Amino acid sequence: MTADNPTGPLGGHLDDDYPAYTIGRAAEMLGTTQGFLRALGDARVITPLRSAGGHRRQSRYQLRLAARARELVDQGTPIESACRIVTLEDQLEEAQRLNAEYHAAAKTANPTAAA
Repeated sequence: MTADNPTGPLGGHLDDDYPAYTIGRAAEMLGTTQGFLRALGDARVITPLRSAGGHRRQSRYQLRLAARARELVDQGTPIESACRIVTLEDQLEEAQRLNAEYHAAAKTANPTAAA
């Protein structure tokens, strides 16, 4: 699994935010350790939900963030810095998405002003 293909063989049938993966399965999919994923949770890069039994569960969205953090760490970036970079990249992506939605709505509401 890579940051470009975070789902690997899973396909697209699951909601990106559904906490489908145990920490063990997530670590296996990312080729990392459970400790690494816990460190990302401690740094609040990912916030795993808890199952009824109290076990950590990650979503595909969280796996993408974790994969990006691992990619940075593998390139020699300290984990604390990688966590900050991933958080900022995620915030930027969300801001760009909201900005695009805003501009699309403004264009629809007033097509002559948007031109």
